[in-house]
Amino acid sequence: MNFTFLVVVLLTALAFVGVVIALSRAISPRSYNVQKFEAYECGIPTRGKSWMQFRVGYYLFAILFLMFDVETAFLFPWAVVMHDMGPKDSLAFSSSLLF
Repeated sequence: MNFTFLVVVLLTALAFVGVVIALSRAISPRSYNVQKFEAYECGIPTRGKSWMQFRVGYYLFAILFLMFDVETAFLFPWAVVMHDMGPKDSLAFSSSLLF
């Protein structure tokens, strides 16, 4: 019984999304011109190709920096809570390490 309900909900959700996408494509206004597809950078016209390649390593370095930067924001409050719990509460310590 529960599996049937799950399938009905999923199919209804998919149908709803499909209808909304089809309806938005049918009634949305469209205007295509050359100026619309130009790159816009702070009001300054671009020179040459507007697409340029960059090293993916820089992007990955920035993402890793943000991950560890956000992690350090939570490090001090976590340490204070663990200090208040003491070493006797090993379940809380192991669950926080898992987190």
